[in-house]
Formats: sequence, C-alpha cells, structure tokens
Amino acid sequence: MKKIQSINQELSLHGGPILISGPCSAETEEQLITTCQQLADTKKVDVLRAGIWKPRTKPGSFEGVGSEGLKWLAEAKKETGLKTAVEVANVKHVYSALKHNVDVLWLGARTTVNPFAVQEIADALQGVDTIVLLKNPVNPDIALWEGGIERILKAGVTKVG
Repeated sequence: MKKIQSINQELSLHGGPILISGPCSAETEEQLITTCQQLADTKKVDVLRAGIWKPRTKPGSFEGVGSEGLKWLAEAKKETGLKTAVEVANVKHVYSALKHNVDVLWLGARTTVNPFAVQEIADALQGVDTIVLLKNPVNPDIALWEGGIERILKAGVTKVG
C-alpha cells in the first residue's frame, strides 16, 4: 500500500483549515456560477462543492441535474480557480466526475454504509490520482467507516480523508 498523503497542501489556498463550501444542490448554471464567484470573493473558501446527483428516499422528487451540472462546475472552476468537489455514489458518477476534472470526490453517508458500492467505486479509482473523502455512515459504525477508507486505500488512492 502506498503512503497516505496529506490533502491540506493540495487543497488549502490560505494555509489554514480547508474550507469546502457551496450549494447542497446545483440547480442551474447561473446559480452555481454566481455562488462560486461569491465564495471565491471571500478569499476564505478553498473548494467549491455542489450536489450534482441527489439520492432521494422516494422517487419523483428532485434528484439533481446529473452530469450536465459537471459542465457548470468546470466552468465555475475555470472562472474562479477554486477546486471542485462532488458526491459520487456509483462507478458512472466516478467516471463522469473524472472526465470533467473534478478535484475531490466524496462518498456520501448513504454510500459509505454499502461495502459493495464502496468496493465498486474503489475499483473504478484504481490508479487514479485524486482526493477521496468518505462521510461518516448514516449508521454510526466506526468499523464500517474504517472499512470504506481501507477499500479506497487498497485501490491505490493515497489522498483520503
């Protein structure tokens, strides 16, 4: 297993704690670009995060704009220089996010509880040099969380948080 690398130097624009901010959900290009510009203007935010895919308990409610939002995120990054982050819940999300040069991928609380999903994502990340964050699981289970982190590390990802 490779040595785990610190993500602080790569993400912190200000030398302090990493501040990740942005809309829970990217709803329109204008909303995302405007939000990103305002966050960049504060000179305090390091990473723009935006929900592109929104897992819902029941179908029929807003489930995110999908891959179209990744184009908006790339444009926001180009205009402001902020790093970008999105939640990925499956292999298709991983490939789409990487194709659009997203800097940070995070596995949400609903994904982290599923070792099968985490392993599939880890397999998709094999040999990829990116930052991966894992949220604590919906069910507070430290072993489950550690297991998810270990799966990502075993895939060769060295920037894990």
